[in-house]
Amino acid sequence: MPIREVDCVIIGGGAAGLMCAAAAGQRGRSVVVLDHANKVGKKILMSGGGRCNFTNLFATPANYLSGNPHFCKSALSRYTQHDFIALVEKHGVPYHEKTLGQLFCDRKSRDILDLLLAECADVGAEVWTDCAVQRIRRHDAGFDLHTALGDYRCPSLVIATGGLSIPRMGATGFGYQVAKQFGLKLTPREAALVPFTLKGRLLSLAQGLAGVALPVIAECRGQRFPEALLFTHKGLSGPAILQVSNYWHPGDPVQIDFLPGQDLAALISEWRADGSRAELSTRLSRLMPKGFVQAWLSHHGLESALAGKHLADLSQADVSRLCDAFQRWTCVPDGTEGYATAEVTRGGVDTAEVSSKTFEARSVPGLYFIGEVLDVTGWLGGYNFQWAWASGWCAGQYV
Repeated sequence: MPIREVDCVIIGGGAAGLMCAAAAGQRGRSVVVLDHANKVGKKILMSGGGRCNFTNLFATPANYLSGNPHFCKSALSRYTQHDFIALVEKHGVPYHEKTLGQLFCDRKSRDILDLLLAECADVGAEVWTDCAVQRIRRHDAGFDLHTALGDYRCPSLVIATGGLSIPRMGATGFGYQVAKQFGLKLTPREAALVPFTLKGRLLSLAQGLAGVALPVIAECRGQRFPEALLFTHKGLSGPAILQVSNYWHPGDPVQIDFLPGQDLAALISEWRADGSRAELSTRLSRLMPKGFVQAWLSHHGLESALAGKHLADLSQADVSRLCDAFQRWTCVPDGTEGYATAEVTRGGVDTAEVSSKTFEARSVPGLYFIGEVLDVTGWLGGYNFQWAWASGWCAGQYV
């Protein structure tokens, strides 16, 4: 088959790739999106419990991790969450704010994917699936691609292949391989926005509480997140845990406050003052799940130590131990569940290799990297989609 010439080939039909295709097509560029999977936008479809947490009202550069924290500022300021919200409204997609600025579709995630595909179709951008890219060669006129569906030649090549997270959705390290092929540096890659695993007594404790969820404040490396924690058969999960996992490194302690916004010592003083003869566990069970309270007191040896004691009988040492257990609990996770359940990949193509304005590789004219393949990782809550929209749109202005 003869080589087909187009202005731009985008490898990866996820959020960033489709956004870039639509933006480039609006400039009159001929664009082809190639994806090795059997359908595009798989992570869009599964996100947000099937309702796609497509952006966050409060997204700022402070919500992203990168070796260069300034890198994301340009794109996030040029294509904001309000720009994407306008696009959602243009297509009549109903949505709502859930919590903490997180915007979800009222109906289903498919609405966001259909929106992107409609934008691509409107500008003539082609989207092909089941198309593995087998070889890339660079020459004076750009790039030649040998693929499962034929050969392409283009002056602009965009890598939007994502990271290593959720391999069952088709994630691979292809984008990193391309970066290595052209001599670009990579930062270490690790699973992020991922549940923690525990071992020993802590694992047994978590397994006994599996399915129990409660609001907490989770802290790691000075980062604090007031969201929910969920006990699992493997360890700890829930939004608060996923958030701190972005900052966690092996051996780091994680501190949990199970009474966010409360002061347990002050509460005990109030309970004493009202003359109550109720047992402590009874009072605590009004604030937290009863099963959790009982298991927690037992795990910390407080159930037997406080057996038969009423509130008025508690010593200062008893109160201090209770505060340590419920508001200053610290554990060192054994590890994480890895890429199988991680929502994103921390690390990637070193941002020093890429222009923050155009997303073009500094040493390889015509080669662009966008989205999760870069060393930019957002918080849980729509931030990573916003990075996909912003980086894809910005690159689309230059390819």
